[in-house]
Amino acid sequence: MINEQRTILMTRLAMHDKREGKENKNIGTYFRSDYIGMRLIGCVISATISFFLGFGLYVLYDSENFVNSIYRADITELAGKILLYYVIFVVAYSLIAYIVFAFRYRKARSRLKVYFNNLRRLQILYQRERKERRQ
Repeated sequence: MINEQRTILMTRLAMHDKREGKENKNIGTYFRSDYIGMRLIGCVISATISFFLGFGLYVLYDSENFVNSIYRADITELAGKILLYYVIFVVAYSLIAYIVFAFRYRKARSRLKVYFNNLRRLQILYQRERKERRQ
């Protein structure tokens, strides 16, 4: 005889595994600070690469004015400006990344709670069925 509740729970568990189960389980293996910190390191690296690629494209696009400004301006002042823009860009990028990864972590943990609660409920149903068979 097929237990309808058990079938529904097994279907939910299988759907979770198929959709986002692997990603949620990977996220769930980390502490919150470790997960976010690890992702932020990658974001700082990618923000640095993006900034310097963008800066390089700007220099190529407006090279005549850039070269003239180098000759007219103080190099340390120009380097300070570039460094300031770099810091602002990386901080903004990291702040947005922090918010996104904190949200992803919270959602994954809540989905994992639901998943493990369903597993517990399924285990209870199996145990009840075994008791009924023994009697």
